Amino acid sequence: TRLETAEAHVGPGSSDCPMGTSHLALLQVFFLMFPKGIRPQPSSSPSGPVPTSSALEPGTHGGTLQSSSEATATPPAVPGISTVVPTLVTPSAPGNRTVDLFPVLPICVCDLTPGTCDINCCCDRDCYLLHPRTVFSFCLPGSVRSSSWVCVDSSLIFRSNSPFPSRVFMDSNGIRQFCVHVNNSKLNYFQELQKVNATNFQALAAEFGGKSFPSTFQTQSPPSFYRAGDPILTYFPKWSVISLLRQPAGVGAGGLCAESNPAGFLESKSTTCTRFFKNLASSCTLDSALNAASYYNFTVFKVPRGITDPQNMEFQVPVILISQANAPLLAGNTCQNVVSQVTYEIETNGTFGIQKVSVSFGQTNLTVEPGTSLQQHFIIHFRAFQQSTAASLTGPRSGNPGYIVGKPLLALTGDISYSMTLLQSQGNGGCSVNKHEVQFGVNAISGCKLRLKKADCSHLQQEIYQTLHGRARPEHVAIFGNADPAQKGGWTKILNRHCGISAMNCTSCCLIPVSLEIQVLWAYVGLQSNPQAHVSGVRFVYQCQSIQDSQEVTEVSLTTLVNFVDITQKPDSPRGQPKMDWKLPFDFFPFKVVFSRGVFSQKCSISPILILCLLLLGVLNLETK
Repeated sequence: TRLETAEAHVGPGSSDCPMGTSHLALLQVFFLMFPKGIRPQPSSSPSGPVPTSSALEPGTHGGTLQSSSEATATPPAVPGISTVVPTLVTPSAPGNRTVDLFPVLPICVCDLTPGTCDINCCCDRDCYLLHPRTVFSFCLPGSVRSSSWVCVDSSLIFRSNSPFPSRVFMDSNGIRQFCVHVNNSKLNYFQELQKVNATNFQALAAEFGGKSFPSTFQTQSPPSFYRAGDPILTYFPKWSVISLLRQPAGVGAGGLCAESNPAGFLESKSTTCTRFFKNLASSCTLDSALNAASYYNFTVFKVPRGITDPQNMEFQVPVILISQANAPLLAGNTCQNVVSQVTYEIETNGTFGIQKVSVSFGQTNLTVEPGTSLQQHFIIHFRAFQQSTAASLTGPRSGNPGYIVGKPLLALTGDISYSMTLLQSQGNGGCSVNKHEVQFGVNAISGCKLRLKKADCSHLQQEIYQTLHGRARPEHVAIFGNADPAQKGGWTKILNRHCGISAMNCTSCCLIPVSLEIQVLWAYVGLQSNPQAHVSGVRFVYQCQSIQDSQEVTEVSLTTLVNFVDITQKPDSPRGQPKMDWKLPFDFFPFKVVFSRGVFSQKCSISPILILCLLLLGVLNLETK
């Protein structure tokens, strides 16, 4: 289909030309043709202001191009015709009048604020913009009419007689493109509303409608087993309530207890938080957080699908109490049996879920006074089900086999393995019952103040020693991070240097330890590509201070520190490859001589040379005679 023709002037067009001058002749030079089957395709509006360019030849008439306040669309891709991303070349339209290429839409869907110009709403009459794209970065969908473009190389066009809007653009390669905007009215048709009455209402609702509110029973069924990190489901049979196993955690600067923190499946961790009481006398027996019974008066679902039938005990595991837990009691000015620590031991069996849950408590007494606070500890530990007793006593590894930096340094007393610890202070600076774990490869120092009770020297020394290294004095340290307590060969004995080793001349003095330094010598062993850290030796060094027996000491400052020393002896670097024993041949007329490492290698080669020399001398003598 031929869209339009382009014309070129080949002679003057004035009627006042001299006789013999030919009249204006129009030579048709180009037909804009579409290949068979090709039709213009609609495209979205461009992103920038694109006014119509002037005529390709200044001064021509009859081909006036129009401009638009809306901007045009990017020309689409058409087979057989080049497609460009247009860059404006001639931004102004000829003539004094401006014609709106895209008239204002009868419905402006983005005009939401009456009397105010809505941003990027190119059809909003309140904006009073002739060219909205000069102000807006883009036009919202529906604020401009859809359009179609067809482009060819502008060198093929001299003058446009097309009644359709046309533009000249510069593509990304710097080639000028002549584009014609095709009027495809189908792109701007409006959908007609269907007439709805009592006759067709039910038919339309059945054809296009569906269920508005899905039934609650159509929700996704729970998974068949727990995944790592999933919350653990619990059931309170007394109230028929399904809930979650909670592990309160501290939040904020004060570490206040947040009750809603759920425990994650297979996530063994410990949390600490603080509770403050305005009236401890009433909270002592009424606050469930202080009562041990509130931490085990429920059952735990083995697998999540157990919630579909809460009454089925096959999917539930009771919480077994393995320590003494008395109910809180207000006795005078003291609130007794307050929960200070909760420890859950949960045994799991893969996708079969939770098999056993046990709980133990630590309890303390609080004095009823204004502003009383309580620090609580919550520990959850997961382990595999059906383990032997010896294996169950074994704590988590600190490496396998070599120690991992940051993991606890393992100590052994008797047959019990545990983490070596350092002092930890409370908020008032006093020594806390809780301790910091010694982390392998991490040097650390800590201290606190110990309030002393009146006692003799031996008891005073014993109390301070227990405070420094714990009630169970460490005897051995694991050589590797996966040491087994039952295999004594995997542990090294701790060397001790006590205060009693130092000679003291004072008979009325008491020598007490005030500092403990833990010296750890370690090294890498094994392949250099995968070295394993192991402990070579450990020594406890105590610093002591003497006090008079008559001197009344109420508190003493204690310090513990740990120092790791790397004694790894790296092997010598590998030697170079053996050098080749090169043998270089040399030709010597008329003999062949071979040298190796600068040494004349052929034997008996000297005799032929001497004979040759003697012959030459004999010949020369004969010639001279």
